[in-house]
Amino acid sequence: MSDVSVNNVQHAETPDPRRWFALVVIAIAQLMVILDSSIINIALPHAAEALKISSKNYQWAVTAYTLTFGGFLLLGGRIGDYMGRKKAFMIGLLGFAAASLLGGFAVNQQMLFGARALQGCFGALLAPAALSLISVTFTDSKERAKAFGVYGALSGVGAAIGLIAGGLLTQYVSWRWCMFVNTPMALLAYGLAIPNVKESRIEGHPHYDVPGALTATAGMISVVFGVSQAAKYSWGATSAWPFMVLGAALLAFFFFLESRSKQPLLPMRILADRVRGGAFLTQILVAMALFGMFLWMTFYFQGVHQYSAVKSGLLFLPFSLGVIFSAGLTSALLPKFGPRPLATAGTFIAAIGFAVLSNLKPESAYVSGVLPSLLIISIGLGLAFVSLASTALFNVAGQDTGAASAVLNTSQQLGGSFGTAIQQTIVVSTAASFTVVTGANAVMSKAQMMQYVMAAKEVHGYDQAFRFGGAVMLLASIVFFFMVNIDRHHLGQHDQGSVAVH
Repeated sequence: MSDVSVNNVQHAETPDPRRWFALVVIAIAQLMVILDSSIINIALPHAAEALKISSKNYQWAVTAYTLTFGGFLLLGGRIGDYMGRKKAFMIGLLGFAAASLLGGFAVNQQMLFGARALQGCFGALLAPAALSLISVTFTDSKERAKAFGVYGALSGVGAAIGLIAGGLLTQYVSWRWCMFVNTPMALLAYGLAIPNVKESRIEGHPHYDVPGALTATAGMISVVFGVSQAAKYSWGATSAWPFMVLGAALLAFFFFLESRSKQPLLPMRILADRVRGGAFLTQILVAMALFGMFLWMTFYFQGVHQYSAVKSGLLFLPFSLGVIFSAGLTSALLPKFGPRPLATAGTFIAAIGFAVLSNLKPESAYVSGVLPSLLIISIGLGLAFVSLASTALFNVAGQDTGAASAVLNTSQQLGGSFGTAIQQTIVVSTAASFTVVTGANAVMSKAQMMQYVMAAKEVHGYDQAFRFGGAVMLLASIVFFFMVNIDRHHLGQHDQGSVAVH
């Protein structure tokens, strides 16, 4: 018998009267974690100049965060299960605040990269606790759908909000405030969490599966590092593929260990469930398409059109508003129609948006050439994110909510890393081989012609990356339709029987 006792504490009849205040707290924390993966992008040129970071080391300002965040998520989720999700949530908030403060005061690149790595560690404790707290706090299926609607909206708009905030802070205050801004957000959430968030944990003797934790973390870090090196050099580089092979071997060994552990870090029953497995796989595919889109559109705005950091960030605002609108609509539709038709339609709509976006030209106007596709993608993603968040924890046992939440977040990080690296390769290779027909532009001067040719090559590379994103998003639609075979009547079946709520 497991040393986890089944403490059947049900609160369906008496919902937590402060549950909506708790959702506000969780939303603040989730927004902070999500936007932090993108807010540094626009600030990076300014930080690099101040701290004398060479161009070959730019990636570490982003990778140091994603490596530790993705690598420690499973362990962070399991720690929250045993130590208490509220406690893990609050420790994560304080740690994130401190790490952000450290990064804002960075005096060299090592200090900045180290602070970003610390942010990832505490984010890995914070993120799965946040999703688990939603699952155990909202017991009514309709209310849970609304709560996941908020969570899904933040998952979709967080990166775009990060680009907007990064542009505003960098241009009007300082790049350092892209780090500092997290501290007041984290402290606000911490103060609000004390009276509004209830504790929940697994009852029994804590068991953290140290061999599994070390193997999984090392494997994911190795894979993500190898992918980041592939994006920087090539897929055949000796600094890339050995790490990916090693990471794959370590992850295979991790699954071997977990299948034989009495109290595994990642119970195989989480992945074995067809519905949850479909949600995790769909999350990987959606992230593979989406993360690169933000990157290439930022380059398009700033590099091709020479827009300022602020203007580039603000041009993503309609995308954010579209996701918020769509997610709110989805939270109302989810109890009526269930996740299957909504997420299937959402990812298919997003695929159409990517296809439209892949027709960009250097001279494309924002209103006619960019805005329609951003709105189409945002509407589709609002439908998808809410449905994914709800199905990832479908019918999961109470003692597994932290692990299931961590897998969903890990899927997003790994999918985003893989997708961006693949798209980087596509952009570079297709841009280099693209031949620009310039006969129609004969009125240009030689200098203008050269500038146009270079821009056309870059944009052609971006277009091919968007087509890849559209194909992956279409695959996500197919995967969700065939794997997530539940309807609205199943949505309320979340087993919280082994969670003690205090």
